[in-house]
Amino acid sequence: MGEQEYIIYEGAEFTIEWYYTPNGRSQARTYFNALTDRQQDRFLSLVLAMGDVGKIFNRQKFNFEGDGLYAFKPQPDRFLCFFLRTKRSL
Repeated sequence: MGEQEYIIYEGAEFTIEWYYTPNGRSQARTYFNALTDRQQDRFLSLVLAMGDVGKIFNRQKFNFEGDGLYAFKPQPDRFLCFFLRTKRSL
């Protein structure tokens, strides 16, 4: 699988990627693909904001969950993510 297939969005502040296990599976991407178009749009709007601005100020939309985990929260869904020193998320 090529690097481009991991990338959800490359913004001015962050590049946001799907997380894949060593066996090549991404639970988050599989879940995303099963969502309605409206649910996908809600998630992607948060991804765009994080990628371009570097922060989402609304804790109901993005929140620290503890132990280095954060969550994109496009209601009613929740996508856990983490940050790497390379400024990559999810």
